[in-house]
Formats: sequence, C-alpha cells, structure tokens
Amino acid sequence: MNTQSTYMRWAKTRRRVRYDLALSGILNLPFPELEAKIEDIDLNGDNSYGYAPLIESIAEHCNVPHETVVTISGGKSMANHLAMAAAIEHGDEILIEQPTYEPLLALAEYFGASVIRFSRSLENDYRIDLNDLAAKITSRTRLIVLTNLHNPSSAITDEETLRHIGGIAETVGARALVDEVYLEAMFEHAPRSCVHLGSQFISTNSLTKGYGLSGLRCGWILAERKLAERMRLLHDIFGALAPHPAERLSVLALTRLPKFVARAKGILENNRAVLSDFLDSREELKTVRTNHGTTCFPLLLKGRVDDLCDLLHENYDTAVVW
Repeated sequence: MNTQSTYMRWAKTRRRVRYDLALSGILNLPFPELEAKIEDIDLNGDNSYGYAPLIESIAEHCNVPHETVVTISGGKSMANHLAMAAAIEHGDEILIEQPTYEPLLALAEYFGASVIRFSRSLENDYRIDLNDLAAKITSRTRLIVLTNLHNPSSAITDEETLRHIGGIAETVGARALVDEVYLEAMFEHAPRSCVHLGSQFISTNSLTKGYGLSGLRCGWILAERKLAERMRLLHDIFGALAPHPAERLSVLALTRLPKFVARAKGILENNRAVLSDFLDSREELKTVRTNHGTTCFPLLLKGRVDDLCDLLHENYDTAVVW
C-alpha cells in the first residue's frame, strides 16, 4: 500500500516564504509565554493509559466524564487515526464531507475503507446537505466523518444539524466522527462538543490550532466509555506511552488558557479585518465569510489557481493552500 497525504507532504517540504497564508492555526506561542519552570517538567510519570492530571484537565475543559477522555501525544492528527482505527474495519463504508481536510481522506484510504462523499457546497454556504447525506447512507455505512468548524471554510455546523446527523447514523448502527479542533478558536463562544448529543458521536480535538500550542502535540478523543477503552488498548500498538514532559507542559498550558485566548483573539481580530478589506476589494474571489475560525476558502472566479499560486510565490513571497 502506498497511501500518503498529498497535503501533508506539500506542507512539510514546500519552500518557506515571508507571508505564509497556508498556515491554519494561531502563530506559535513563544516558550517563555508558557511561563514554565524546570520543576514543571519530569521525564517519567504514571501515564500507562494517560497522565491522570492531563485527563482530568481535558475532562474539565470539555465538561465530560474523565472515563470518556483518551489523550493522544500526536495532536489531532493522531487522534483522528486512533478514532478511525477503533471505529471501523477494513472494507467498511464511510461517508466523508466534500470538501474536507485531505488527510482524513488519506487516512480512510489507509484503513481500506470504501469512501462515499456528501456535499458541503459554496452555494449552500458550506452547510451540510442533510438530504444528500441521508440519500447516501446505507446499511453498510459504519462512520460519518466531518469537521466542525468546517475545514477549510470555517462554517459552523449547529447542534440541530448535528442531532440530525446523529439520528441518520443511528438508523444503520453507524457512528459520527467530528474533528472539532477549530471549535477551540471560538473560545468562550464555542458550542459544547458533539459527544453531549449521543453515544454515536466521537470527537477529536487538540491544543494545536486555537492557542499557538502546536509544539505540545496535545490531542484527545472524546467517546463513550467502552469505545474509549478500546481506543486506549488499541493505542498500545501505535504509541504505547506519551512523552511525559509534553504531558506535564500540556497540563500547565490548560491552566493558563485565558492568557493564550487573549493573545489569539488579538491576532484573529486584526487578521480578520485585513482579510475582510482584501475580499471587499477583489471581485475575482467569492467566499463565505465567518466571524470565527482561522481558515477561509475563497473560490477563484477568474484565471487558474496554479497561476495565482505561482504569482504569489514569485512576486510576493506568499504561500496559500489550494
């Protein structure tokens, strides 16, 4: 099998530029702003199936029982890997939104899933077309996969729509996997996690996008207790033990989120104003505008996207994702 994420390979090997609009999260937090002391770090600790203080901190952050929390040291990407591994078998049918975060598709291919896409169109403001979803689900479907906030548009899926998706999944005994990493960038306005809507929901998340804490690689999964325990045991063959210094620093970071939220809000408010002015001035771009999130997904109405990307690179030392 030669499965790989085309996007991730491009992201890791592309030429560095002065104006990097291809980044999808808050600018990385400088280490001194974490205000960590040497005594906050230790090389080893009791973390066989998760470091208890980190599990409790995430449970409090998400307002869920600690038994439903599975911590992952590989960020949200590894959380998606473990969640999908636990939820499906080789050859299972899964439904994935279109467009979506490309590594989710690569992951489904890696697991040998039969993938069917359901629509999120610009004409519908990137909302999920429930009729299209209901028409495509079958008795073979085992998982529905979506992102909320939507990656790449930042459109939000409201709780009523999520309830409908959960009901559709329940009719065939399927689950719904929701990548919720960008909900963190809504801060105090973020809705509760989808897992509060029923046991058929699985949530993946991390500290990587909303706070500039990507270097900690602190990810987690929320799932009903039995499935969460299956994930912990399955992770024995993927990651075994997490790096304990990163776990301890993640606990510290969770206690100081209000400080990082203030920083992130300032960055987003300034950048969103600049983006809005730019979009107002460009008749060749059409997009859905949001008041939240860290990504935008404009449609180029004139010319070729490849030509635009080359022009941005060569004349403006700027990168975008396409």
